[in-house]
Amino acid sequence: MYTVGLYTLGCKVSQYETEAVAEEFERRGFSVRSFDVINDVYVINTCTVTAESDAKCRKYIRRAIKKNPQAVIAVMGCYSQREPEALRKIEGVSIIVGTQDKMKIPSIAEDILSGKSLVPAVSVGSLKDALFEPMTVRHAPRTRAYVKIEDGCNSKCTYCAIAAARGPVRSKKREDVIAEVEALYKSGTKEVVLTGIETAAYGKDFTDGYILADLIDELDKRGSCQRIRLGSLAPELIDAKFIEKVKNTKILAPHFHLSMQSGSNSVLFRMKRRYNREMALKNIEAIREAFPTATFTTDLMVGFPGESEEDFLQTLDFLKKAKFLSSHVFQYSRRRGTEADLFADQIPEEVKRERSKRLIEESERVRDGVLSDVLKNGKELTVVAEERHCNTYKAHSDEFIEVSFVCEREDLQGKIIRVRPTTHKDGVMYCEIIRIEE
Repeated sequence: MYTVGLYTLGCKVSQYETEAVAEEFERRGFSVRSFDVINDVYVINTCTVTAESDAKCRKYIRRAIKKNPQAVIAVMGCYSQREPEALRKIEGVSIIVGTQDKMKIPSIAEDILSGKSLVPAVSVGSLKDALFEPMTVRHAPRTRAYVKIEDGCNSKCTYCAIAAARGPVRSKKREDVIAEVEALYKSGTKEVVLTGIETAAYGKDFTDGYILADLIDELDKRGSCQRIRLGSLAPELIDAKFIEKVKNTKILAPHFHLSMQSGSNSVLFRMKRRYNREMALKNIEAIREAFPTATFTTDLMVGFPGESEEDFLQTLDFLKKAKFLSSHVFQYSRRRGTEADLFADQIPEEVKRERSKRLIEESERVRDGVLSDVLKNGKELTVVAEERHCNTYKAHSDEFIEVSFVCEREDLQGKIIRVRPTTHKDGVMYCEIIRIEE
C-alpha cells in the first residue's frame, strides 16, 4: 500500500480541497498519513495571498523533498497557478497542478509510481473558461465540516493576486451542495460551513437567478443540517434582498465574516472595492435588526499604498462602530502582477508594523466590549462541544463566540450544549453547563 501525506497552506477553501483529494487517494487504496513522516507521495496545497505565503510554500516543498528524495512531490493551488515555472526549477517536484484539475493528482501519482508517467507532470492552464471542478468530502468530524460551494472571483481589487489565481466565479450545482450537506449531517456533523473564494457570489454564474440566499432557504426548509455557517462575505453582497430571504431561517448561524479590508473610503476606492464604509455599516445594522444576536468578524489590512494617518484613523473608527467580535489584521504585501504593486506611494514597513500593532490592540478592546455586553445581557449560548483537554471543552456558539466549560461526567464532543456565560478573558467566554440538548 502506498502512503501519502498532505499539507495545506491558506484558506478554508484550500482545506476543503485538500480533504477531497485525500479522500480520492484513500479511494484508490493509498494510506493517508501525517505529512511529517516518510511517505511515497507528498501533496502541498499552496497559497499566494502574500509574499510570505509564497515563501512558506517553497519551504514545505523542500521539507517534503528532504524527508524522502524518492517521493512523488505534488504541488497544487494558487501559488502553482501563478508561478508554475518557478516550481519547475525546484529539483524533485513531480506534479504541478494549478487551481483546476486537483482531483487528477491521485491518478497522476499512481502513474508516476508505476512508471507509466514521466516527471514533472504539469497541468496549469488558462482559467478563462474554467468550470467548477466537482469534488466532495464524505468524512468529517462530528463538530464542523467545510463544503466548497463556489470558486473564483469577479472582483478586480488592485492588491489581490487571488482573482488571477482562481479565475471567474463558478458555482457548485445546488443539488450537489444539498446532497453533500445532507450526507455530512447524516454521518453526524452538526455544523456545515459553506465556503468559497467569494462565498456570497454563489449563483452569479447561474442563469435562473438562484443565489446564496435561495440555497440557505432551501437547506433550511429541507432540514438539511443542524447549523449552517457562512464563509467570508463581501459586504456589498449582504444586502436587503439577501437579508429578507434568510432572516426567518432557523438553520443559519447569526455570525457573518465580512472581508472589509479598510474603513477608509479613499483606501477602498484605490483598492477598487465595490462598497464604501457607509454601505457596509448600513448592511451591518440591517443584519443586526434581522438577527438581534448577530456577531461580525472581519479582515482588515494596514499599509495599503497611499494610506495616510487619517485613513488609518478612519479604519480604527469603523472597527469601533461595527463592533467586531474579532478582526484578522494583516499588513499589505506587494504582489507581482497587481495594480497596487506599481503604485508609487508604498508605505514603509515600520509604519505598517506600528499601525498593525495599534489596530490589533483596538480590535482586542472592541472584542472585550462585545463579550462584556453578552455577559451583561445574561444570554444563554448554544454551542457544539469541540476539543477536549482533560475535563475542559472548547466550543463555539452560534454567534462564533469561543467558549470554554468544564464537564467531568461524560464525553460531550460533538454534542449540542446550552451554557451560561460567567466571565471572559483574552477573547474566551467561560461558561457553566445548563443542559445537554443531545
